Amino acid sequence: MSFYSSLMQHEPERSVSRFPSGSFTTQNSLPTVHMSYPGPMPETLLIVEDEPRLADILEQYLKREGYLVERAASGLRALELWRVARPALVLLDIMLPGMDGLEVARRIRAESEIPIIMLTARDEEVDRLVGLGIGADDYVVKPYSPREVVARVKAVLRRTQSVRVVSTLYKVKTLELDMSAFEARCDGVTLELTAAELRLLELLVKEPGRVRMRSELLGASSGTFEADERTVDAHVKNLRRKMKACGEMLETVRGVGYRLRG
Repeated sequence: MSFYSSLMQHEPERSVSRFPSGSFTTQNSLPTVHMSYPGPMPETLLIVEDEPRLADILEQYLKREGYLVERAASGLRALELWRVARPALVLLDIMLPGMDGLEVARRIRAESEIPIIMLTARDEEVDRLVGLGIGADDYVVKPYSPREVVARVKAVLRRTQSVRVVSTLYKVKTLELDMSAFEARCDGVTLELTAAELRLLELLVKEPGRVRMRSELLGASSGTFEADERTVDAHVKNLRRKMKACGEMLETVRGVGYRLRG
């Protein structure tokens, strides 16, 4: 039996199923989910898989459980979406075109403790050890049951969320950034910053002294990588003017980007 045939045995059933604040529309294809969110928005997951059929099936199963789903078919696109969408967890295939999943995991883990579940077609101990050694939280070997993947996702999220403390308050010298209140202060005086300027400043203040490329700052401030990177220069110029009470904290690294002096 092929991998696809195995997965097809686990396709969602066609019967009508009720869903909180929404419903499934049953047709001759995978169910379409119609949902509204009266409360907090559900968590977003990122699927990084270059085989569309596998990604389709995983996406449908995860959506049935109430998750929002973003998808990437390459390592570079995965990094872009991870920075923009800020998912709660990444399902990451090892075998990807160009940059493989292990390198993607290394780059994510260098900046974030976000949970990562590795997906691999190679049932070899070395892959498991290397994958977990770079900070992956779990792994699933193909062929897998989509239900098993969903169960692993829930287990990893429960485990990591029970111990994870997300900091939303940052302080560097006289600068304070409180993302829970969505405001910044210099010497206790609130700065009049736009939402884009706050998001850009958040990325810089998380790691003072680290150089951030314009593309990173653009994704953080605008939520897209399609705008002109000169937009970042304009935001930084405005930030420098508004943060004058904090001193000369924003530094230009010519030809690369910007950093916040610690």
